[in-house]
Amino acid sequence: MIPGARVAAAIEILDDIETLRRPASDALKDWGLGHRFAGSKDRSAIASLVFDALRKRASSAFLMDDGASRGIMLGALRLARGLSDETIEALFTGEGHTPAQLTSAERDRLKTGDLEGAPAHVAGDFPDWLEPALAAAFGDRLIAETAALAERAPLDLRVNTLKGERDKALARLARLHAAPTRFSPVGLRLPLTPDGRNPSLAGEPDYIRGRVEIQDEGSQLAALLCAASPGEQALDLCAGGGGKALALAAMMQNKGQIYASDDEGRRLAPIYARLARAGARNVQVRPPRKGEDFLADLEGRCDLVLIDAPCTGIGAWRRNPDAKWRIRPGALELRMAEQDQLLAEASRFLKPQGRIVYVTCSLLLDENEERVAAFLAGHAEFRPVPAQAMAERAGLPELSGFASTRGPGLRLSPASSGTDGFYVAMLERG
Repeated sequence: MIPGARVAAAIEILDDIETLRRPASDALKDWGLGHRFAGSKDRSAIASLVFDALRKRASSAFLMDDGASRGIMLGALRLARGLSDETIEALFTGEGHTPAQLTSAERDRLKTGDLEGAPAHVAGDFPDWLEPALAAAFGDRLIAETAALAERAPLDLRVNTLKGERDKALARLARLHAAPTRFSPVGLRLPLTPDGRNPSLAGEPDYIRGRVEIQDEGSQLAALLCAASPGEQALDLCAGGGGKALALAAMMQNKGQIYASDDEGRRLAPIYARLARAGARNVQVRPPRKGEDFLADLEGRCDLVLIDAPCTGIGAWRRNPDAKWRIRPGALELRMAEQDQLLAEASRFLKPQGRIVYVTCSLLLDENEERVAAFLAGHAEFRPVPAQAMAERAGLPELSGFASTRGPGLRLSPASSGTDGFYVAMLERG
């Protein structure tokens, strides 16, 4: 497909996403099934265009004074890709399945449009109803923080220390321009390709053999802050696909026991193959059994309970930009109730002096500091571990600089730490 035809396809997919209000991944998959002539490179390039437009949806619509998919795509080509007027016009010829030629109004907006005077939700590319909650979290850094959440994300890898060392993985992945991550001692960062896509790992021996796993540096740091030691008993209460359970297994050197569970058994489906590939032998998967207390035998036995809590996912907007436009106010209340329930549930599994590590990929106070405060108010036997002590216990003292100013825990974000957005708090039973 020629570049202009890819742009036309991306506009068609954006229309589908808006009309049906469904995830971008579903719309992209259906488009690919209906257009089998498009090769893998075409589909990848089209997906990149779609995600760029979704990241910059509000600012692009403001720039072009047009909230339709075509206007958003035109704005994104300028704001996300930095294309010149001439380059953009060359994509819109109306020939060979390309979009129709630019109108005079569109040419004028490309030449003269800017974000001067744009409201905060436009400059930061987020839903306007979230502004009060985001302003409470970020204060005068609201636009800087949310604009960073609207940028592209690099591809981060965690080196599996059960199978090798970072220096060796760094050398083997040098041709992909791998570099050490800023904070994680087991992380590698791969830059985006020139067209904004992540490099493919499908054929990389290190990935196939489980020597590296895809995991954002922020997620790696959340696992490292658990300070899991060989021989401990740990429960990953919301294990999902197993990313943090795998990280804990490597930290514990396959010694002790990790119980990986999730209330929704289908989320655990990928974990089995990942555990085998990684050589993680101290992880016992505990899928839910309807009508049974399937974790009852773990009561009072665990040194560590990790809660990677379901949340609004605001910290992952760089990777899932469509999610921010689909989120609704009711979803926040639902997540807060789930988070309270998980914190209360976690306490029954701990030994005396055991610890809960509460993690979200949200940046809202409602889902983070306020949930921890609510739990502590009803559980006098717990105390929050100060951020500096958390960081030092994990051997990462530099992370103390990300201590929350609104309560216990640490806050990471694209603007502050260069990672996805995460909140991590440790609560210790006295």
